[in-house]
This record gives sequence, C-alpha cells and structure tokens, in this order.
Amino acid sequence: MAQVSIGDSEFDRDTAVTRREEGVYDAELSAGWTIIQAVNGGYLLALIGRALGDALPHSDPFSVSAHYVTASRPGPAVIRTQTVRSGRTLSTGQASLFQYAEDGTEVERIRVLASYGDLDALSDDVRTTAEPPSIPPIEHCLGSDDGPAPIPGSSAITDRLMLKLDPATCGWAVGAPSGKGEMRAWFGLSDGRDADPLSLLLTVDALPPTAFELGLKGWVPTVELTTHIRCRPAPGPLRVSIVTRNLAGGFLEEDAEVWDSADRLVAQSRQLALAPRG
Repeated sequence: MAQVSIGDSEFDRDTAVTRREEGVYDAELSAGWTIIQAVNGGYLLALIGRALGDALPHSDPFSVSAHYVTASRPGPAVIRTQTVRSGRTLSTGQASLFQYAEDGTEVERIRVLASYGDLDALSDDVRTTAEPPSIPPIEHCLGSDDGPAPIPGSSAITDRLMLKLDPATCGWAVGAPSGKGEMRAWFGLSDGRDADPLSLLLTVDALPPTAFELGLKGWVPTVELTTHIRCRPAPGPLRVSIVTRNLAGGFLEEDAEVWDSADRLVAQSRQLALAPRG
C-alpha cells in the first residue's frame, strides 16, 4: 500500500489517498472541509482528482465532470478508478467514491469521468475575449471576520480558506442581498499553499452560493459539476467570479471563472445545483 500525496499543507494531507491495489484507493474524508456537516463538493473532487492523477498515465486534470449521487460525510471512503483510454496527449478515466452503510455495504457518493494530460506541454497561443473580474484590492474586500458571527459548526471549511469577498456581492451577509446572482472574491488556502491544478478543483466550488445574493438561504447541494483546468496557476492569490443567470424549476446553474496573479484564466466550471427553498 502506498500513500499518494504531495506537500505538507492541510489540503495535501486531507486529500491524500492510499493505493490499496491497482485502481483502488482508500481515503479519509476530513471534517475540516464541511458545510453544515456536508463535505464540500470541491474538496471531494480534488480528492478523487488525486487518485485519478495516480491511476492514469497523465497527472494533470484537464476536464473533470462529477455527478453527486448521495451526500458524503466525514469518515472512511474508498475510490475505485478505471482507465477508459490512454493516448499520447490525453488519458480518460472514471472513478467513483464510496462510503460504507451501517450494514457494511458500499454506498456510491460521486461518479466522475475525467480527461488528464500534461499542462506544461500546452501551446502558449491564447485567443480570448474573457477578462479578469473587476474586484477591489484585497485589503478592501471582506472576510469571515468582518461579518456576523457564524453559527458554531456551520462551516468548518472557512477556517481553511483565505476568502475575501467583493463588498458588492456580500449584501446577503447583512440581510441586504443585491438580487443579482453574482459572487466575486480573492481566494487562497489559509496556510499559504500556492494553487495548483488539483486545488483548482476545490476553488471552483468554495465561494458562498450565488443563491445567497438572490435572497435565498440554506444548503445548495451540487447535482453535477464540470471543471476545465486551462493552465498551471502562477503563485499568489486567485480571483474567482461566479454567476447564475437562470434559476428555474428549483435548480440553478453557477458559471465560475478562476484567474491567477498573471491575469490568466486558469480554470472554468459550470455546476447544476438545487436551489434553497427559503
């Protein structure tokens, strides 16, 4: 059995997996990445992403699509991977994360299909109309210490993040939501660990839900999340912008962009989530 991890940060320790046998990895879902006792979907995606990076011939996630089947909880888990195809520049794999029911049977939590490659081998040619989000300087943005006191045990993940929200998108925190489905923030890990392709899988799902700025309260569980990693991020804080344009039938989408300190678009995602009823 071999542990698969890189670095000594809390994120690295908590996304470590242990190879039990070919294609099978044991993991421990940490309570430190929970929101109202539910394990954060981006953290889970990063953990599965680490297992796939070990199982596949290529180590960098390019496109990762996850369907969240049942809610995960802190505790033991097993990840089962399968190589679908191995090519010269891309490898495709799938993985499922399971936890154990009281009777010992495995319950599937997440199913993932992903393409991996080598980000360092990509062309430098960039043609885009996308622009970095307009966010005030980090010292003029708001962190968790600037708002009302959180409910004890409601969001352990906030202690592990450096999250500074654009004041224009956090009216919800003082009971005055803007009515716009937008959330923008400076982002990093609280222990100073620089971003990498694996942590970007966390980043796209780590901000407060845009539903809060629509005036809704409560849990916003992810149904499906697809993330594209575009390049390896430069050191320094990231800027994240998330927008919801359509809430209908009890579901909403969130489109996220992640920009690095070199003004490059390093990750994009779209997720479908259940809207809160409140």
